[in-house]
Amino acid sequence: MSRRVGVVLFPGSNCEQDMIEAMGLVGAEPEILWHGDATTKGVDAVIVPGGFAHGDYLRPGAIARFSPIMGAVSEFAAAGGPVVGICNGFQVLTEAGLLPGALQKNAGLKFLCTMVELRVESTDSVLTRGAGAGSVLRVPINHFEGNYTCDAETLAQLCAEDRIVLRYVENPNGSIDDIAGICNEG
Repeated sequence: MSRRVGVVLFPGSNCEQDMIEAMGLVGAEPEILWHGDATTKGVDAVIVPGGFAHGDYLRPGAIARFSPIMGAVSEFAAAGGPVVGICNGFQVLTEAGLLPGALQKNAGLKFLCTMVELRVESTDSVLTRGAGAGSVLRVPINHFEGNYTCDAETLAQLCAEDRIVLRYVENPNGSIDDIAGICNEG
């Protein structure tokens, strides 16, 4: 039986079709979770894809965090369900308080659309479980506000708890400690 993966769709999302196709390629059964839904519909995992949720007015993810689906996603995550946020989805998860820190404008104040190398730092995440620690992944990025930041205490906690999942090999955007991906507690 294939795993059902919920793909959250906000007005302004534009990467949900990529996620639906990717989930199909790995044998998962994708299910759209509309931003107005108040349930995750019994899925096994949730992906919050990229785009411009609610137009990214105010700042990326600031309005999306108030959508009914985010309450359901928070409950799902609190119960141990895997949640992945990619690009704007990462921003939504930080705004919703599911991940610590924030994403700000890139250090060079330019939109980035390029290929980068990410080093796997932790294999304890559902995202990197099949990869070897230290392995390098070549992936595309496209963002203007992908510069991850947090305070020194949060950074120390992320390091101590092995919650930094991915780091940029060559940091393109100024993210603190070259962080490209983190995971929540637990």
